[in-house]
Order: sequence, then C-alpha cells, then structure tokens
Amino acid sequence: MNQEVLERRSELLKKNIHQMLVQDNQHGISRQDNMFLQQMIKELHQTSHELNNARTE
Repeated sequence: MNQEVLERRSELLKKNIHQMLVQDNQHGISRQDNMFLQQMIKELHQTSHELNNARTE
C-alpha cells in the first residue's frame, strides 16, 4: 500500500480506538464492541508494521 494511505489508515484507527476506550472507561462497552475494539487494535498493529516497511524501502 501507498505510504500516505497507510498513514491515513493509522490515524483513523487511532482516533476510533481512542473513542472506544473513552466510551469503555466512562460507560463500559458491550462484548461485541469489545471484540470490534480488539480487531481495530490488531489492524493498527499490522498497519504500523506495513508503514515501517514502506518507510525503509
């Protein structure tokens, strides 16, 4: 993927993860939302690795 696309994807994932964590801390989240949060964290981790690889190439 293009480095700019990866950076934008990373920003969006961070923003969404932050919002979910704030909601979880304030009110709690459902089991389904928790699974969605875990998936977003995995995607962010993968995107970070792809971004690092793109920067070194």
